[in-house]
Order: sequence, then C-alpha cells, then structure tokens
Amino acid sequence: MHAAVGDQLHIHSRAVGMVDQKGEIVEVRGQDGQPPYMVRFEDGHTGLVYPGPDCNIEPREAIR
Repeated sequence: MHAAVGDQLHIHSRAVGMVDQKGEIVEVRGQDGQPPYMVRFEDGHTGLVYPGPDCNIEPREAIR
C-alpha cells in the first residue's frame, strides 16, 4: 500500500450495521509512502492507522 499526504483512506465496514470510515491522510510515517498513516477522520478525530485488507487509498487527484 502506498499513499501521500492529502489522499483519502477508506475503511470498509466488516459487519452488517457498521458504517464505513473515511479520512484524510495528514502524515505518512513509513518510508516511501508506506504505512503507518496519521489520519484525520470525518468525525474530527485523528489516529494512527496501519491499514488492513478492508482499506483502500483514494489518491488526491482522483477525489477532485
């Protein structure tokens, strides 16, 4: 997985009734765009994320 600051991280829900989460990557802590990522989520909280197979990166250019 590779990301840059400004990309969106999309975490897909794993169970019925759970809501997907989206957030903006505000810091890349791994080398060459690798995880972990500091993410600011839509609800305003910020957290360190090690993305799993239920996640995908939406590049900043594709969002506009």
